[in-house]
Amino acid sequence: MIPKVEWPEGKQFAFTIFDDPDGFTEPTKKWVYPILADLGFRTTIAVWPNPIARERNSEGDTCADPAYLAHLHRMQALGFEISYHNAAPHNSTREEIAASLERFREYFGAYPRSVANHYNADALYWGAERLTDPLCRTFYKLMTRNSTAGKHSGEVESSPYFWGDLCLEKTQYFRNFVFRDINTLKACPFQPYHNPQRRFVREWFACSEGDKRPAFVRTIAEANQDRLEDEGGMSLMYTHLAHGFADDNGLNPEFKRLMIRLSKKNAWFGPVSTILDHLRATNGAHTVTSGELSSMEWKWLFAKALHGTS
Repeated sequence: MIPKVEWPEGKQFAFTIFDDPDGFTEPTKKWVYPILADLGFRTTIAVWPNPIARERNSEGDTCADPAYLAHLHRMQALGFEISYHNAAPHNSTREEIAASLERFREYFGAYPRSVANHYNADALYWGAERLTDPLCRTFYKLMTRNSTAGKHSGEVESSPYFWGDLCLEKTQYFRNFVFRDINTLKACPFQPYHNPQRRFVREWFACSEGDKRPAFVRTIAEANQDRLEDEGGMSLMYTHLAHGFADDNGLNPEFKRLMIRLSKKNAWFGPVSTILDHLRATNGAHTVTSGELSSMEWKWLFAKALHGTS
């Protein structure tokens, strides 16, 4: 059942975006973020605080780039949230991760409140460890041919990539499951939630699928926008705004049209942590039960098997 949420200022529903930095390019800065700001959206921008120290596994700027850092400061001043996507776009040791969190605080005035894994060795509870239901985990391993085994160990205390205690101490909300429904509360009505089986994360949150532009515009299509409004729900979109949303000639027309349409609705457009804070204040802290967790994990896994959900 979707919880009934009273949104601030008499708004009918909530919408926001969590943007991972993979592939961040000049057109994203030039075209995408200005229109988000102009239309009244206030979203969350995840970053890599550290400079590149070894071979990278993903393109995109880090906070070591002065022009990119200046862009982030402009966005933060406008009310966008800056978030954390691991220390860098490559594996990072515990010492490097600790330095990245201090660097983040220096750059943005506080430690990150929200976090999303990048696919590094230092990713926390990633691969099969995203799942707690034993059968669900077995099915995931079969489906992926156990390709992630031993690749991620941010929560393993004996690992050189361990930073679970730092995550628990310095951050609040951690992203995990992504679902195809625009109304994220339909898939995870009790978020943010605490999972006692994952002791290094305070609270988890889920997202709606928008990895790249085609998935994003499919999820926010007109009929889905209208249904989200009718349900009084919340859409927390996971995406990479560098992947097909703009090029040197400007914004993708379909993305622009749908965002303009959405901006005209009576919606609250706060950033991720602000919306999660409101849900927590409204519904109280929630410790997830094994049944709730199993149901959500199977729902995510079936969507991943059928549709490649993130």
